[in-house]
Amino acid sequence: MGSNKQAGITLIGFIIVLVVVGFFAFMAMKLFPAYTEYGGVVKAMNQMASEGGIEDVETARRQLAFKMDFQYVDSSTIKPKDVTLTRSGNQAMLNVSYDKRIPFIYNIDFLLHFEKSVPLRSAVAG
Repeated sequence: MGSNKQAGITLIGFIIVLVVVGFFAFMAMKLFPAYTEYGGVVKAMNQMASEGGIEDVETARRQLAFKMDFQYVDSSTIKPKDVTLTRSGNQAMLNVSYDKRIPFIYNIDFLLHFEKSVPLRSAVAG
């Protein structure tokens, strides 16, 4: 007496798995460039932190924009208002905080928030 029970995945089950995997692959494909761009922002900020010599926020914004060009960061991603300089005692901190909206499907968008702060070396040796 042999059992005719089928083992494994059915065609419908395989299609459902394929759709779910495809959905997440498409989502990753849409989000990956934003995280790569953020990596460029972090790299540019770390370069500025090691160089020092920044006294005011306008200089910081200009230098950061220049360095981000080399990191393939889209100039429309970070607005001047997203870059701030704060001081705590004699330590200056360069802060970048921005949102990135990524269209997904139909009227669904991803809204990503990125934030990073790095300490700047003082222009005055002390």
